[in-house]
Formats: sequence, C-alpha cells, structure tokens
Amino acid sequence: MTDDHLEQLEDDNHLPESHPFSGYLRTFFRGPGRSRSLTREEAFDAFSMILRDEVEPIQLGAFLLMLRYRAETPDELAGMIEAVRKAARLELDDESLVPEKCHPMLDWPSYAAGRSRGLPWFVLSAMLLSRNGIPVLMHGYNSHLTNGVGTEAAVKALKLPLAMSADEARSDIASKGFAYLPLRHIHPKLQELIGLRPLLGLRSPVNTLLRLLNPLQARAAFLGVFHPAFLDVHRETGKLLELPRIGVIKGGGGEAERTPFKHVDLRMLDNGELSDVRWPALLSRTEKDDEDNSPVTLQHFLAVWRGEVEDSAAIARIKGSAAMGAFLASKADYMDEAEALVEGWWEKRDRKIG
Repeated sequence: MTDDHLEQLEDDNHLPESHPFSGYLRTFFRGPGRSRSLTREEAFDAFSMILRDEVEPIQLGAFLLMLRYRAETPDELAGMIEAVRKAARLELDDESLVPEKCHPMLDWPSYAAGRSRGLPWFVLSAMLLSRNGIPVLMHGYNSHLTNGVGTEAAVKALKLPLAMSADEARSDIASKGFAYLPLRHIHPKLQELIGLRPLLGLRSPVNTLLRLLNPLQARAAFLGVFHPAFLDVHRETGKLLELPRIGVIKGGGGEAERTPFKHVDLRMLDNGELSDVRWPALLSRTEKDDEDNSPVTLQHFLAVWRGEVEDSAAIARIKGSAAMGAFLASKADYMDEAEALVEGWWEKRDRKIG
C-alpha cells in the first residue's frame, strides 16, 4: 500500500490530528524520492516553533539529527537565522536610529568546543583591533571544553565589556570599541539547543547558524569552522541573507583564528561576489613543538599580551588573525598592507589590561 493510500485511510478513519510540527518531519522522512529539504519559509516557521517551545523533545531530536545527517542547506540556514533574529528581537524597526558609533565594524563569533581548543589567542587579536579604530562584537558559547580556556573566561580576565543584552552591547561598542555578548543573553533557548551536543553526540545546525547570526549587523564578519565542508555553506547562506562582507576560514579548533604553521584560505563573500584569498604560513612547522609545550593557562595568556614572556607561535596567531580581521573590516586593501598595519599596532600596544 502506498503512502498516499495510507494518508487517505487516516483521513477516512478520523485518526487523531497530527501535531503541527509533524509536517516538517514528514518532509524529511517520507523516504527515497519523496523526502526533500525545507524551503527558507518552512525553515523559518519550523525553527520559530522550536524557539517558542512548541515542539516535543522527540520531534526536536529528530529534526536536529536529520539536518545534521544530510547537512543543512543554505536556504534552511537562512530561514532559521531569520527566525532567531525575529525571536531575539535583533531586527530594529529603523536601523538608522542607532548612532553610527554603536555599530560594530567586525562581527567575530566564537562557538567552538571540544578537546582541540587551547588558549583563545583570537580574543587578543580582537582587542588589538578594537584599540585601533575597529569596533568588534564577539558573541558565543564554548560548551564541552576539556582542554583550554573559553572565550568568556578570557574576556573577563582581560576586563573587557561583557554585555547582558544587545542594547548593552551597542553601548559598550560605542564607549569601549568592544563587546562580548554571551549566547544566553541573545536568546536562552539557543543556549539550551547548543547544549544538547553531549546528549545527541553530534553538533547540530544551531552551531552553524549562530556563526552567521551577526546580532548587531556589523559591516563585516570573521567566521571560523572546523569542518572544511562547511566553508562554502557559510558563504552561500551569507549571500542569501545579503550580508555585505564575510570571511570564513578553517580555524584553530573551529574558531576564527589563523594558524601560523600553514597557509590559510580566506573564503570571502563581498557584496554578493565570492572569492578566495590565500594567506601564507607565518612560521615553519618545526616551530610547532614550542607551541605544544606552552602552558595552557590564563596567566600565560595575559603574560604574552604584557610582553612578559616570548611565545612566537602565540604572537603569530594574534597578529595573523588580527590582520585578517583588519582586512575584512576594510582597513586595508591588501594582505601585506593589513599585516604591516597590525605589526605597528602590536609594537605600540598599551600592555596594560583593562
């Protein structure tokens, strides 16, 4: 008996009415030749229901795991991101009413987790940019870290602003040139969803969409991913969302952090145009042994900024990531120009914390 016949029998026999969310699951699970991806509008509606707690736990698990299994499409990601922006009230009625000084120039998401993450040197990169005329918004949540220091811990150690809301983040951007907005203060349901990773055993599409959220609509965004297959998905989704300028790299532990030991391809979206820029290695691979022996502590992290210890790999990561950030923020038109700019900023930095 075909699925169509079964559905007709259900109608004829007046079986219990299906849950409103079940239609989206049927779209996924109806079998070869009948299942399909969600449209952008369907993804918006489905994820809006999830954010409103209108789905059952078994439905939520099935939804997230199916997207993970076959990989979310740019249309699905765009729809889910739009649902988050609406639910979290990130879309302003009139963006022009927000003073220019409250807008970050660079969005820098941080959602990596797992054993491959060490010290978050990119936070020092962002601080260096923010002290030199490039306002930066960081946002994120680092769950399941077993061997390293999370972004929020580093932000607190550096005495950088930690915002309790999007409005407070705008204020911090205006006064300090930097803000860190924890995921729990963007929308509590999002932190609950990303926190399902230990239960599901896998990352979910939430990990992907949060990197593209750009909560304060910065002019540019610097994204890091762990799996190379997701590099182009981020760019294609950014194109659908009409994000003006984004750069995506395969970064250390999945963060937007440039490794100094090999070349790094910066996959860019710039006003609808896709391009790739290859940034060369900064250090030889033989110098990696020194990094592997460096302490993974906040004390070492702060000491590098203060110039109290010499850690060539850490400094290369900081300056290399900052150069990419400056390039994406359009402070430099060329790679060499960005690196020279950051070199000067690093040498002249105020070594005090806070």
